[in-house]
Amino acid sequence: MAQSASAGPAKKLIQIDVSADTVCPWCFVGKKNLDKAIASSNDQYNFEIKWHPYFLNPSAPKEGVVKKDYYRNRFGPRAEQMESRMTEIFKGFGMEYDGDGLTGNTLDSHRLIYFAGHQGPDKQHKLVEELCLGYFTQGKYIGDRQFLVESARKVGLEGAAEFLEDPNNGLKEVNEELHKYSANISGVPYYVINGKHQLSGGQPPETFLRTFQTAASK
Repeated sequence: MAQSASAGPAKKLIQIDVSADTVCPWCFVGKKNLDKAIASSNDQYNFEIKWHPYFLNPSAPKEGVVKKDYYRNRFGPRAEQMESRMTEIFKGFGMEYDGDGLTGNTLDSHRLIYFAGHQGPDKQHKLVEELCLGYFTQGKYIGDRQFLVESARKVGLEGAAEFLEDPNNGLKEVNEELHKYSANISGVPYYVINGKHQLSGGQPPETFLRTFQTAASK
């Protein structure tokens, strides 16, 4: 429906580039907080969110390893504290953190996220949500082809199974995005808002809102 000239000024566009890994719990926490900030301010701004790859462990095995064993070997006694902390944080979002299942190489998930971006930023954003829900709350393995395809189906992403079938599909583009967006950062989640305002970590919604205001005023 056409708007009259008295409908007020056009909403400012907020572009958000997110570097993240699909096995990073803080990336999911950051996404939930980002979504809260967007929901409370989408009457002021239009949003365009793009997700970019990052590998917490580039050499993680493709076949997957038991999540609890992996974290115990990597973090020692801290692993249990980390799991308790995540359980508490996820509870705050009304979700149950699941520390069971496998973890491993995230390349295929990043290829799929790249592919989703070609069917629209909204579809890509929904796919990230679906992948994280499966991995963090349902014990799904991020490298499992069936899980990836099922997640794509749930968000209406077409052609996912065929795309993933060829291991070269999206590989060059994922590597290019890694170089462009993630080469100079040391951790995720990492956000660049309107090309120049940087945030990192699982920031609360208020921090995102303040950054939106700053970005929109420039």
